[in-house]
Amino acid sequence: MPRSAGEDLLRELAPQVLGALVRRYGHFDTAEDAVQEALLAAARQWPVDGVPDNPRAWLIRVAARRLTDLVRADQARRRREDTVAAWPVPSPGAATDDSLVLLFMCCHPALSVASQIALTLRAVGGLTTAEVARAFLVPEDTMTRRITRAKRTIKDSGVPFGLPAPPARTARLAAVLHVLYLVFNEGYVGTAGPSLQRVELSTEAIRLARLVHRLLPDDTEATGLLALMLLTDARRAARTARDGTPVPMAEQDRSLWNRAQIAEGVALISSALPRGSAGPYQIQAAIAALHDEAERPEDTDWPQITLLYEVLLGLADNPLVALNHAVAVAMVHGPAAGLALLDPLGKDDRLAADHRWHTARAHLLELAGDREAAREAYLTAATRTMSQPQQRYLHTRAARLAN
Repeated sequence: MPRSAGEDLLRELAPQVLGALVRRYGHFDTAEDAVQEALLAAARQWPVDGVPDNPRAWLIRVAARRLTDLVRADQARRRREDTVAAWPVPSPGAATDDSLVLLFMCCHPALSVASQIALTLRAVGGLTTAEVARAFLVPEDTMTRRITRAKRTIKDSGVPFGLPAPPARTARLAAVLHVLYLVFNEGYVGTAGPSLQRVELSTEAIRLARLVHRLLPDDTEATGLLALMLLTDARRAARTARDGTPVPMAEQDRSLWNRAQIAEGVALISSALPRGSAGPYQIQAAIAALHDEAERPEDTDWPQITLLYEVLLGLADNPLVALNHAVAVAMVHGPAAGLALLDPLGKDDRLAADHRWHTARAHLLELAGDREAAREAYLTAATRTMSQPQQRYLHTRAARLAN
C-alpha cells in the first residue's frame, strides 16, 4: 500500500526531530520514545487541523514537552525535575547533520547487525516497532526487546551525540551502508514468508540511501549504493507473475522497467566511477547498469559483466559473488564452463545450504541439456528456501522438466 504524503513527511522529519532532542538533552532512549509519541500526535491532529507552517518546529516542541514528562515520571530521576522543567525547547538546528549522526549512532559497533537494522528503521526511518516487527516477520514483543536492548547499549557506551572522529567515521559509514544494503535486499528478495518482495523495506532503504548521499555527496561508495538500489529496484514491476512467483530476468517484460530510475542510477554510477578506485557497491551498480541498459536479454554485455565480477572477487572472498561470476562465465563460454566453476563452490557449507547455488546449478544443467539432473537440482533448491514464491517457482521448473 503506497504511503500518503503526510506519512512521507513524518518519516522525513523523524530523524531531524530526534537529532535535535538528543543533541540538546542526551537520553537517546527516552528522546526516541518522546519523538514517537509526537509523531503519533501529528498523525492524529494534522489531518484534522492541517499541517503547521513549520511542521518540524511543531514536532520538536511537542516531543520536548513529552520528554520532560517522561523524565519527570521516572522516580529515579525525580531530583532532576527542576532542571528538566527549565530546559528551553531546542532550536531546529542542523537537520542534515543530526540525521547523519543518528545513522552513525544506530550503527554503533557494539550492536549486532540485526539490532543496527531494527534501530535504524525505528529511529531514522520513523517506522513503529510494530512495523519493524512485521517487516522482519517476528513478534512485536521480540522486536521491542531487541530495540530496547540496542538503545540501552548505546546509552551505556557513553558515546556523545556527534559525528565520530575521522578514523572511526570511515568504519562507521561502512556499517551504515551495509545496514542499508541488507534492508534493501530483504525488501527486494524476501527470505521468508508469502511474498517475494516487501516493498516497504526496499523503499525505505532507498529513502535512507538518498539521505546519506545528500549528506555525503563526495563519498563514491554512498553514491554507488544508491545507484545500485535504484538500478535494481527499477525492475520490480516485472519481477513477479500475477501469482507472485518470481520471473527470471531473461523472461521479464522490459517495458515494465522504470526507465526514470534507470537513468538516475546510470547517471549516479557514471559520476562516481571516475573519482578514484571503485568499491564493491560501485562495481555492483555498474553490473546492474549493464543489465538495465540491454533492450533485450541477448543484448546483455556478458563479457563486461564477467570482468566486473572478477574485479569484485578481487576485493572480497564472497561466495555469492563467485556464484554470480560462474553464471556470467556460462553466458559467455557455455554452461559447461560455468558448471566447472560452480560445482566446486558447493563444498562451501554457506552455499550448499543456500537455495541460490542449487538454483544456479539447475539452470546451467538445464542449459546443458541434462534435464533429469536439472530437475533434481530444482527440487533440492526448493527445500533450501523458506520463501513460498521461490518454492512455487522451483517446483514449477522441476515439473516442466519432468514433462
